[in-house]
Amino acid sequence: MINQLSLKIPSCTWSRPIGLGWDKPYTVRYASNIDDGPWHGMPLGGFGAGCIGRSSRGDFNLWHIDGGEHTFKNVPACQFSVFESNSTFSQAYALSTQAPNDGTLKAWQWYPTTPSTEGTGNYHALYPRSWFVYENVFQAQLTCEQFSPIWAGNYQETSYPVAIFLWNAHNPTDVAITLSIMLTWQNMVGWFTNAVKSPQVRVRDDGSPVYEYQPRWGESQGNYNQIVENTQQFGCVLGRLGSDQPLQEGDGTWCIATLKQPQAEVFYHSRWNPEGIGDEVWQSFAEDGSLPNYLDTTATNNTQLGAAMALRFTLQPGETLEIPFVLAWDLPITEFAAGVNYYRRYTDFFGKSGNNAWAIASTALEEYQTWRSQIQTWQKPILDREDLPNWFKMALFNELYDLTSGGTLWSAASELDPIGQFAVLECLDYRWYESLDVRLYGSFALLMLFPELEKSVMRAFARAIPQGDDTPRIIGYYMTIKAESPIAVRKVTGATPHDLGAPNEHVWEKTNYTSYQDCNLWKDLGSDFVLQVYRDFLLTGADDVEFLADCWNAIVQTLDYLKTFDLDGDGIPENSGAPDQTFDDWRLEGVSAYCGGLWLAALEAAIAISDILLTHNLGDLSVFSARRCAMAVQKSIYETWLQQSLPIYQEKLWNGQYYKLDSESGSDVVMADQLCGQFYARLLDLPDIVPSDRALCALKTVYEACFLKFCNGEFGAANGVRPDGSPENPKATHPLEVWTGINFGLAAFLVQMGMKDEAFRLTQAVVQQIYDNGLQFRTPEAITASGTFRASTYLRAMAIWGIYLVIN
Repeated sequence: MINQLSLKIPSCTWSRPIGLGWDKPYTVRYASNIDDGPWHGMPLGGFGAGCIGRSSRGDFNLWHIDGGEHTFKNVPACQFSVFESNSTFSQAYALSTQAPNDGTLKAWQWYPTTPSTEGTGNYHALYPRSWFVYENVFQAQLTCEQFSPIWAGNYQETSYPVAIFLWNAHNPTDVAITLSIMLTWQNMVGWFTNAVKSPQVRVRDDGSPVYEYQPRWGESQGNYNQIVENTQQFGCVLGRLGSDQPLQEGDGTWCIATLKQPQAEVFYHSRWNPEGIGDEVWQSFAEDGSLPNYLDTTATNNTQLGAAMALRFTLQPGETLEIPFVLAWDLPITEFAAGVNYYRRYTDFFGKSGNNAWAIASTALEEYQTWRSQIQTWQKPILDREDLPNWFKMALFNELYDLTSGGTLWSAASELDPIGQFAVLECLDYRWYESLDVRLYGSFALLMLFPELEKSVMRAFARAIPQGDDTPRIIGYYMTIKAESPIAVRKVTGATPHDLGAPNEHVWEKTNYTSYQDCNLWKDLGSDFVLQVYRDFLLTGADDVEFLADCWNAIVQTLDYLKTFDLDGDGIPENSGAPDQTFDDWRLEGVSAYCGGLWLAALEAAIAISDILLTHNLGDLSVFSARRCAMAVQKSIYETWLQQSLPIYQEKLWNGQYYKLDSESGSDVVMADQLCGQFYARLLDLPDIVPSDRALCALKTVYEACFLKFCNGEFGAANGVRPDGSPENPKATHPLEVWTGINFGLAAFLVQMGMKDEAFRLTQAVVQQIYDNGLQFRTPEAITASGTFRASTYLRAMAIWGIYLVIN
C-alpha cells in the first residue's frame, strides 16, 4: 500500500528502499584510507556543532561530534521504535533493519526488510531534510522527516546542535489504531574527546601525515539522566556530574524531548541498560506501547546508561497527527592540541556552560515549523526550475552535506571575527582544513549560500601569508616513490599556505599542516588565493572594499613570492618537475597550462583589485596617499608581468588543438583542467587569457578525449589521457582518476562556453557513479574505472554549485 504522506516529499530526493544493500559498492583504492562501507545517510546537526548520521537502514552510525574527528559505529540503543495495535492485533518494531550482533537488546524486535516484493518503505534525502516512509508493515501510514535548521544566509540557527524528527501518522483504515512512538538514547557525555592528548604524528603508507585518535568511547563515569518538563514540553537530559575542573571538550549535556499532546500520553524510563537485553523498556512497550515511568537520577559507576520516552495516542479512521521529537546536544568546547580550546558558534546564543541541551531542544520544539518553512522557502526557487533535471537538483543540495559533516568548525564570535571563524576539512583521510587548491572549486557553495563565512576563511589565509614557521619536515611523497626526502621548512614567509591547519594542533594559527609535498614550492596556491579574494568580492555585491583592503598586503606578498619561481625571466613561474600543484602526484615541467593559466588570471584579478582600491579612500588620508603611490607602482608591475606572460603562454603551450600539459616534458596528454585560469577569468569578467576560439577548441578536445573516449563516458572525465583516450602511462595515479570536483568545475566551464548539454551529460555521469554505488554523503575526491575510490567526504565536490552559478 502506498503511503499517501510520501506525496508531500519533493520529487528530486535521493531515495533507497529501507534496508536494501548494495551488490557492488565502490571500495577504497588504498587500504590505509577510510572506507566505512556504503551505509551513509544525510547528516544531522548545525555547522560546527558536531553532527550525527542515520543511514537508509535506520541506524544512527556517524558521530562527528568532536570537531574534525571521525567515528563510524552503529549505536543500537539510539533509536526510534513504534508500537501499533487495533482490536485484533498488536506489533512493535525498533526502526532499524540492523539488529545488534553482540547479543545486546535481544528482547527487541527489529524492522523487517522485505516481507514481500513490495518492500517495507523508502528513505529519501534532500539536504538538509530526509525522510523515512514506512510501508507494508504497519496498518497506519507513518513518515518521519528529519532536519536541522540550515538555510542560506542564516548565521544563527544554522549553527545549532539539534535534529528534529517530525513524525506524521495517519489512519487509512476503518477501525481505530493505537500507536506509540518511542525514542531511546544512550548517555554519551564525555565520550567525544581524544584520550591521547598529544598524539604522535606519523607518515602513513600513502605519504600523508596522520595522528592517533582514540575517543573516550563508553567512558561514562558519573553520567546520569533526569526528566525535565514544562507545561508544553517533556524531555530527558543526559548529563554528567560536574567536577572542580573547568569544562573540557566532550563535557556537557544531551537531551531528547517532545511536545505534550492533548490526545497523547507520555511515558518514560530514565535509567535502562543499553548493554543488556533491553527488556526494561521493551517488555511494556511491546505489550501496550507504555513505559514503566521509572525515575532514577543516580550517577553511574562507569556503567552504560540509556534513557527512553514514548508518546502513545489513538487515531480514529481518517485521522492524522503530527508529532515532533527533538535531539539536542550542548558540548560547547572544541579542543585542538592539549589546552587549545575554542567555544562553538552556537554558544553565542545559548551560553558556554554546557548545561543548555534542554534549552536548545525547547527552542527547537517552539520553532521547528518556522525553521522548516525557511528551508522550503530557500530551496523552492531551485526545485521549481524546469530547466534543471531532478538528478541535478538532488545532487546540488545533497553535496552540501559536507558543510555539516566535513569535520566542520565554526567558532564563537570575537572582536576580530564578528561571526566567528569557519573551516571544513579537505577530507577525512587528508585531515587538514580548507586546502586552498581544493576550495578553488569546492568553495562555490559557501560563497553563494554563506558569503560571510566564505570571506572569514579567506581572511584567515590573508593573515597566514606573512607568517613563517621554520620547523623542518620530511616530505611524504618521496617515501612513496622510495627516494630520499629533502628536508623542508613548514611555512616560508610570504608563501600562501596550502591549508589552515589540523585538529590536533591549532587550526587557523598553525597552517601548512600537510607534509605530503613541500607546499611552499607549489605554483598554484598564490594564484588561487588572489582569484578567490577577487571572486568573493565580486560575487557578493562588489561593495565590501574593506575585505579587499584586508587582503591586499597578502596579495602583494604572495605574488612577489610566486614570481621568484620564474627562473628564466619569461614572466611565468615554472613548474619544477616535482608534483607542485593540486595534482600532487603528477609531475609538470616548465610553463604548465594549469598553473600558468591561473597565474595570468591572478595577475588580471590583482590589477582589477588595485583599480578598486585606488578609487576608494580607506582610513587616514596621509597614510592613504603613501599607500596609493605604492599600489599604483604595484599595479604597473603586474601589468608588465601580464603583458610579458600572455604571448609566452601561447607560444609555449598551444599546439593547434589544445594547450599542452607543459612546455618541457614532451607529453601529449590532454589535461582535463588545462584552462581553469581561463574559466576564472571569464567568471570574474576579466579579459580572456587565451583567444576564445582556442579555448573552445581545447574544451571540445578535452570533452572528446578525457570524457567520451575514456571508458565511453561512463565514469566522467579522466584528469589526463592522450588525444585518443588512451593512458600515457597505464600505471599513473592522478591522470587516470576521475576527480568529482574537477569534473564539476569542467562542467561549469562547458556551460560558460555554451556547451550546456555536454556539461549535463558529464555531470550526470559523475553523479550516477556517486549516488548509485554507495558513495552518497561521503563523496570522494577520486573514482576509478575499476570501481575504487580515494579520499572520501571530499571538499572539492561542492564545485557542483559552480555549475549552478554559471547557469544563472
